[in-house]
Amino acid sequence: MLADNTSTLPIRGPTPTSRQPVKSARSDQIAMFARVTSYPPLGQMTCVRRPQQAGAKDMLRFTVMVESSSSFPDQDWEAQIWHNITGPEWTALQLQECSTEHASLLTGRQCDYHYHRHAFSGEITLPSTGGHAQFTVRFRTGIDSDWQWANQKHSVNDGEIIYCPQSSGVSVIASAENLGSKPREHLGKYVDNLSDEVEIVPRSSEAPGALLWSITGDVAPANEKTSSFEQLVLGTPSSTARYLCLVRVWSPWLGPRHGREKLQLTEDAIICSFLRTDGLHLVFLAVSGINDILTVFRSGPDGELVVNARSDNTDPSSFHVLVAAAEDFEVAMCAVSYEARKVVRPFAETYDTPLEEPAPLSPPGDDVVIVEKDPTAQWLSEWFDGLTYCTWNGLGQELTEQKILHALDSLKENGINIVNLIIDDGWQTNDNEGQSQFRRGLKRFEAHSQGFPKGLKQTVDSIRQRNPRIGHIAVWHALLGYWGGISPNGDLARMFKTKQVKIKDSAAHGPIAENLPEGEIVTIDPDDIQHFYNEFYQYLSSAGVDSIKTDCQFFLDLLEEPADRRRFMTSYQDAWSIASLRHFGTRSISCGSMTPQIMFHSQMPTNKPTLPLRNSDDFFPEVPASHPWHIFCNAHNSLFTRYLNVLPDWDMFQTSHPYASFHAAARCVSGGPIYITDEPGKHDLSLLDQMTAQTVTDITVILRPSVIGRTIDIYHDYNEGHVLRIGSYTGWARTGSGILGLFNIRSDESSSIVSLMDFPGVHEDSRGQYIVRAHTSGKVSNLLRPLTQDSLVSIVLEPKGWEILTAYPTLSFSMKESHGDSVPGDSLTHVAVLGLLGKMTGASAVVSSDVSVVENGRLRFNISSKALGIVGVYISDLQERTIVDNFMVMILGKPVPQNMVWKEGGEGSNVLAIDIQAAWKAMKLDSGWSNEAFVQVYMS
Repeated sequence: MLADNTSTLPIRGPTPTSRQPVKSARSDQIAMFARVTSYPPLGQMTCVRRPQQAGAKDMLRFTVMVESSSSFPDQDWEAQIWHNITGPEWTALQLQECSTEHASLLTGRQCDYHYHRHAFSGEITLPSTGGHAQFTVRFRTGIDSDWQWANQKHSVNDGEIIYCPQSSGVSVIASAENLGSKPREHLGKYVDNLSDEVEIVPRSSEAPGALLWSITGDVAPANEKTSSFEQLVLGTPSSTARYLCLVRVWSPWLGPRHGREKLQLTEDAIICSFLRTDGLHLVFLAVSGINDILTVFRSGPDGELVVNARSDNTDPSSFHVLVAAAEDFEVAMCAVSYEARKVVRPFAETYDTPLEEPAPLSPPGDDVVIVEKDPTAQWLSEWFDGLTYCTWNGLGQELTEQKILHALDSLKENGINIVNLIIDDGWQTNDNEGQSQFRRGLKRFEAHSQGFPKGLKQTVDSIRQRNPRIGHIAVWHALLGYWGGISPNGDLARMFKTKQVKIKDSAAHGPIAENLPEGEIVTIDPDDIQHFYNEFYQYLSSAGVDSIKTDCQFFLDLLEEPADRRRFMTSYQDAWSIASLRHFGTRSISCGSMTPQIMFHSQMPTNKPTLPLRNSDDFFPEVPASHPWHIFCNAHNSLFTRYLNVLPDWDMFQTSHPYASFHAAARCVSGGPIYITDEPGKHDLSLLDQMTAQTVTDITVILRPSVIGRTIDIYHDYNEGHVLRIGSYTGWARTGSGILGLFNIRSDESSSIVSLMDFPGVHEDSRGQYIVRAHTSGKVSNLLRPLTQDSLVSIVLEPKGWEILTAYPTLSFSMKESHGDSVPGDSLTHVAVLGLLGKMTGASAVVSSDVSVVENGRLRFNISSKALGIVGVYISDLQERTIVDNFMVMILGKPVPQNMVWKEGGEGSNVLAIDIQAAWKAMKLDSGWSNEAFVQVYMS
């Protein structure tokens, strides 16, 4: 079975050799069941970056791994790459067998691995011009056997390679042309038949290496009852190999759509990114929320990019599109995102918080982590760093005080210490009892008496009294009050000015509109909305609620009348932002708000604190097919939301679900908050332990990476079934760790080879050597070097399978005896601090670490951890040392008992394990004013 295969294409290379060796049915059978994995991968698009370092070889190295069942005899395998990289005619590259450590297997236990492994490699010199080429693999069991073609035996497409020209990248173009006085001509190199009806202005990109343009076009004024629309064919992106679009799957949510060559959209898009056959990325961003304009992209019949703008403005106005070209997708995304912040800045609301500092001329790269200037500054947790329980799926909408208390008792009885509680939909007092939630309006601020007979304050007091470890309690509410707005017969309708509004009934806006009564609801008039939120939040605060989740914000986009949208859109957003900051600070969650007008008006500006933003549609526990897509969708949406002033929130999940660990691993690498919504008594404690850790003050925290997780394979279509790779990073620039979460979204087994250069934070200018460690198996790779094309590791994933790989930079030392003589052999010892073992993102527990040789020749590790657990330290020659003779471990200056220090995996291991959690308890330690555990390891 071959990795990442979903369909069969006709052979695009030469037919099998005409030489007819002696056939062996047994050999053919062995080849049929062999697993063949390549790097670059078959069936996928790989963008090859030219080396920038002087003297670096401009070579592309291929690696092929052949694995056959050990139930068959081992074979003398051969492998070739057939390709058209060096010319139009397909030709063969004979691969040479090499060590299987060339791409060591990091997943699975060795005792469960029943395969013969053979690795092959070879190099091709890339042409000096840019290009788009294909390749496939053929292999055989020996010289007397037939060649087998990978795309015939295993239903896999050809691999595709795209590479830029040797000396004519975007950065060179930018310096040579400087965009100057001919922006239309310059953009026309990337867009055919560029419209004459738009104004094109070059912009200075704050992302070095990108070309940037601003495109505007006229939109006629609207009247009181009808919006004006402008539909304009912008042009056709040229030389497109693949594209990614983030589209409006419906009003509250975005989702990814992929394609090849010809743009074909069935939904409105806000971002379109095109990978060209010369290796350049062309990213278009439609800016909305300014001057009452909504701008989206559509496609024409021949793949044209069409701008569709709707204006609610009674004055003439303009739509705004930004476009950037770069050799790297992230650079192009940075360019349009940073420019969008400037575009929306004049229209951003004013808060009681300082405005942002001026943007730097050269913003840090996507893997550069900004840190405190003071290296001794301790780690300070945010409220969303704590483990959160949400009632939504676990308890349903028929909420009562007793149900909530029972669920919390269940968590406590199972030793699950949550920090935050979200009381989701189901607590409010609404009219039309027994009807659909979409037909119910909010009557008053107080909770409904059936489930909360003594009021919300009594419930909150009971929760806090019985669960003193819960730090924050949030409640859910809709932006308009409830799903059906405000009850016309309730207390609120008498307290505040209201307005009846029409809701769109178009099927394009999802099922909610169809359930609304006669398409109309009662709302708080924008003139009184600030007063409403202040009164509402003052009531919640008096009841002991200190945080909120505000959902259904997309209803602003469903308003039918342009006059209503003009009045409601920004006034509601601004009133909510001001009131939530005033009453709850940063403890607010924005949900159902991935509408363009909200994203650009409220979430793009950086003049207020960062809030969690729901990053995709819901977690649907009863829909099996939704779970791989949920993770795929979030990983792609984060390509954009990571540039907003938000913390992407990948929604809650259940730890007892068949896809529980799949979801858990995704949440851990996402860099966002983690919420569970278990039914009472249905918990996976082992899984929760891998996601969380206890601090020295006995608070359960998640271990969030420093950089928001996102897909690293921009143009991989979900339907192609490739392993989804989500990249993140934790720690300081250059000394931190790259993290890759790998997720099998197929229904059968997948395998994959991963390069060290695939990890975020590992660049062409990275120095030294790295190791890669797998979470589930604990296996550690050999030492790997950046830019060395055989710095690879391999994985195999079962259905629903996943793995988290972490790349750690190592430090090297020449260890000396205490009298100064060299240790025999005088080889270097390589070390790395791994963080907490057994945690999915355990590297994120490290606040700081320092390794140095002290006066007596011993190596000293100073490690500060934000949480307790088992600290891991990689030592390349650990197998040559003993715990008793070579190590002294101390916590807060006190020696740790020897039985709490061991070699993970036995004597042959190169990972030293220190159980600082058990030691902390046994030694009855107290951190005093600090919230970190300080560990010292001395090695002779």
